[in-house]
Amino acid sequence: MAFWSSHSYHFLLLGLLSLLLLHPTTNTTAAIRLHIVQKTTPSATTVPAFREAPAFRNGDTCCSPHKDDTIHIVMPLDSNYIRGTIAAVLSILQHSTCPENVSFHFLSAHLELEIYSLIKSTFPYLTFKMYRFDSNRVRGKISKSIRQALDQPLNYARIYMPDILPIDVKRVIYLDSDIIVVDDIAKLWGVDLGKKVLAAPEYCHANFTNYFTDAFWSDVNLSRTFEGRHPCYFNTGVMVVDVDQWRKGGYTQKVEEWMAVQKQKRIYHLGSLPPILLIFAGNIKPVDHRWNQHGLGGDNLEGKCRGLHPGPISLLHWSGKGKPWLRLDSRRTCTVDYLWAPYDLYRSSRVALED
Repeated sequence: MAFWSSHSYHFLLLGLLSLLLLHPTTNTTAAIRLHIVQKTTPSATTVPAFREAPAFRNGDTCCSPHKDDTIHIVMPLDSNYIRGTIAAVLSILQHSTCPENVSFHFLSAHLELEIYSLIKSTFPYLTFKMYRFDSNRVRGKISKSIRQALDQPLNYARIYMPDILPIDVKRVIYLDSDIIVVDDIAKLWGVDLGKKVLAAPEYCHANFTNYFTDAFWSDVNLSRTFEGRHPCYFNTGVMVVDVDQWRKGGYTQKVEEWMAVQKQKRIYHLGSLPPILLIFAGNIKPVDHRWNQHGLGGDNLEGKCRGLHPGPISLLHWSGKGKPWLRLDSRRTCTVDYLWAPYDLYRSSRVALED
């Protein structure tokens, strides 16, 4: 099977998009191929173009897609990170034994027809839905962090997943947009949460005190938060979450309460990570480290190159300032960025129009 489709269509009326939006999860072999929709107004934002991904099909060992067999994956969707999101989706489908059993839920601050069209044209057979995350939910609650990207409202959308997703979605895998999966995602999905709300790789060798300020540790009442727990750092860019238990436990409100404390006393420097650590650190289901080879984007200030950690790898994560698509374009690559490049479906708009 050829990796790229030999057919591409470059323009389609927005009216057709409105029809597609009525059936976002339909998978048919006669699906309309959309590649890029461009507005003619001078103020229109240029939408990137991507190659069409191949149709990944379930193997003989897979059951027909059923509600109980569905793997629900939640990802943020932002125009600045769309290239990473597309690469992440491709990697998940390519390495899944049963790709048609995977359903994607995209959280976006803006429900744009162009972005919907882009995903639909790149993955014509993909099962997905888009949900609007209302930025007003975190207006006035976000505190300035050490990196501007961490201050964006969409970075906090993971906290509100249980409120945004349909009530019948009870368990999800949350993934950031700067990841690549090189293993069957069903293995991560199959982790036994037990009675825990979430599961993630833990890093107990990391200096946990560094994630909070002196103002936090010097406050007797605040530092007691971790009494009775052995808190370890975990990265919130890769989590298996029992959203049903999250809803019942009212954890969104608990995170917001810590965000309010941060506003008053400045108890941490990062974005949405620390308030989640305050609630769950030391009380999660540990997952094998292979499921989050994180830090490939370097530190949060300079984004310097980092190598791979020893051990097997199922998921690569460019957390930190450096993103592989930006470094590749600027020709200031790190060695690990070449592991991301094979999943990059991006093509310039000029090439798309000449194809």
